[in-house]
Amino acid sequence: MRYVDLAVILIYLIGITWFGARFGRGQRSLRDYFLGGRTTPWWAISLSIVSAETSTLTIVGTPALAFGGNLGFLQIVLGYLLARIVIAILFLPQYFRGEMFTAYELMRRRFGERIRKLTASIFLVTRALAEGVRVYAISLVISIVLGTGIEASIVLIIVLTIFYTFEGGMTAVIWTDVVQMSLYVIGAVLSFWVILGHIQGGWAHVTAVAGAVHKFTVFDFRFSPSMDFFARTYTFWAGVAGGCFLTTASHGTDQLMVQRLLSAKDERQSRTALLASWVVIFVQFTLFLLIGILLYVYYQDRHLPAPAQMDRIYVDFIWNNLPPGVAGLIVAAILAAAMANISAALNSLASTTVMDFYRPLVRKRRGSAGDDKSDIRLARFATVVWGVVLLTIGLLAQHVHSVLEAGLAIASIPFGALLGVFLLGVLTKRVREWAAMAGVAAGLATVLYVRFYTPIAFTWWVLIGTTMTFLVGFAASLFQAPGAAED
Repeated sequence: MRYVDLAVILIYLIGITWFGARFGRGQRSLRDYFLGGRTTPWWAISLSIVSAETSTLTIVGTPALAFGGNLGFLQIVLGYLLARIVIAILFLPQYFRGEMFTAYELMRRRFGERIRKLTASIFLVTRALAEGVRVYAISLVISIVLGTGIEASIVLIIVLTIFYTFEGGMTAVIWTDVVQMSLYVIGAVLSFWVILGHIQGGWAHVTAVAGAVHKFTVFDFRFSPSMDFFARTYTFWAGVAGGCFLTTASHGTDQLMVQRLLSAKDERQSRTALLASWVVIFVQFTLFLLIGILLYVYYQDRHLPAPAQMDRIYVDFIWNNLPPGVAGLIVAAILAAAMANISAALNSLASTTVMDFYRPLVRKRRGSAGDDKSDIRLARFATVVWGVVLLTIGLLAQHVHSVLEAGLAIASIPFGALLGVFLLGVLTKRVREWAAMAGVAAGLATVLYVRFYTPIAFTWWVLIGTTMTFLVGFAASLFQAPGAAED
């Protein structure tokens, strides 16, 4: 055991848990618990968006992608910028008309209660599965550091995160995101220079070795109207189109991100936070990919075999090669990313459960929205329940090949249907609820078929699902009775 490193990690875990729990003071309503009272500055929301978008999957999985490939993943990041522009133009004005707590309240306003529950249910299932994979990803880190089994590692990280999310709500999520993102950025920069210091010849040697095998290649403009073209994950066309549609869905219709945007004081600050986050995310992805290239050169120079599980390569190097204290700081940074994601997921899952399922039921039965104190108690209870769900899924997610690609693939299956029905809501007037539901069913069925029966890469799934949902929903609206269009 390396007691200095373990001390650093322990101090971090205790400190961030205490810091997050402090934000529970003064919460008087669900607006405070789920939206932070809408008093959070734009820059903090922006960093919180980046923290959620980066995740442990990025820290653990992105270096592995560059180690086995090149910088082609950055093509997807270009699509992220286009998506943010689309969201700022189409969705943010809708979300700031009145006060909304979840993205799916927009669906209720436009179509009705059934679509609201359908889209909210899709979010709950998808987010739980994706976060379960992230929980497993962080268990890899903890098991390497502490030498514990996967099960004990998952329980530890879930319990600590539940505690401060339970107490602090969305305010705790955002401000712990800011602290934790700062920590893992510092950790990544520090690890970059430490790894580079282990390579004889420095950066010049890295460029010579990695350049010879095209590790610095970013763009793949190859195009052909064939199945092989759609089977390639990282091309310019798949990256821009796929990255744009995936991020429009995740940041524009997924409560995990929309809740952050809704926490801003007004639409202008929300838009600023969203657009500013792209600059940071681009720099971060580049940094983690370059770390993967450094590790490739390090392994080549020493004629070391690549680990059987590629997602362990970054963490293995940190723990086994960095000086005492430094390794602990960087591992704490990786834990920071994990806890940031899990806390945000717990809060967004709880908010959707309470606002889209419980509160409408209370209003229907009692003719009121219930009282805030009991609602906050329920929100905290829902947080604990979803924590148990994520723990369970994390235990079942031990057989994935790449945690980064698994997380993106899970999200890509339903996101097309969600984005398609949101676009039907904001771009059309004649489509009504039953037509929109038909579109969602068609979009989900199409993507499931593509997933299990074709070689098409996951980067295309959201585009395909969105297109099918929109076309089927609009076509179904043509069979409505005359005068059935909405105003």
